[in-house]
Amino acid sequence: MDAGSVGAVISQWWSKVLEGFSRGTPVETSWPVLLLIALAAAALTVPRPVWRWFGLFVTFVHELGHAFAALTTGQVVKGIQLRFDHSGQMRSMGRSRFAAAWTGFWGYPVPAVTGAVLVWAAFSGWAGAALSAGALVLLAALLFIRNLQGLVIACGCAAVSVLLVWFASPVAVSWATLAVGTALLAGAVRDWLKVLGVHTRRRRSLQSSDAYILYQRTGVPSGLWLAAFAAVIAASVAAALWLAFPAGRGA
Repeated sequence: MDAGSVGAVISQWWSKVLEGFSRGTPVETSWPVLLLIALAAAALTVPRPVWRWFGLFVTFVHELGHAFAALTTGQVVKGIQLRFDHSGQMRSMGRSRFAAAWTGFWGYPVPAVTGAVLVWAAFSGWAGAALSAGALVLLAALLFIRNLQGLVIACGCAAVSVLLVWFASPVAVSWATLAVGTALLAGAVRDWLKVLGVHTRRRRSLQSSDAYILYQRTGVPSGLWLAAFAAVIAASVAAALWLAFPAGRGA
């Protein structure tokens, strides 16, 4: 493929991205359909063989949450590392005590917040915009990946989003956005239960817990950080459930 063909492909894809930012038809669901979506989310997050793969995406979103929080406090993001065991690390420069706490907090809650936003986008007709924006964020995040496993994970996530933008119909985009949003909410709950287990049953792994790291940096007990994570995750789940009702969508 010559340079002209590559340019034409990129131009075509970019046109698809821009088209996504126009408002489409909101998703209309019934309770049986919502139940099927919930079951699909459970299928992505409960069985270990499937979670082994989908959990990598949740971890990626988790680390992007740290990175975005760092940027909001004026820090310089130095890089993100992701690993196949679902661990990850975001490194930044310029941390004050507040900035360190703010950055450290927005890891576990962000998949849930993102999930709630995706559910809102699907029900409000902005699923295409959510998908286009998500594809751009995932592609931009490739610039910050600093290890080979992370590059494989990030490229896989970005490739899926790029293909959806290119090939999925508006209806498919809406349903995919709703399904991914619901799965991210379920994944956030699973990850929170996992970190809770680290503090209650697997204390030898405390050094890997954001709540413990925040305790070391601020002196605020880990339990309060875990409760704060849970509060944001629970609020995100509640918002998504409210949106599932017609009254929540303003119908």
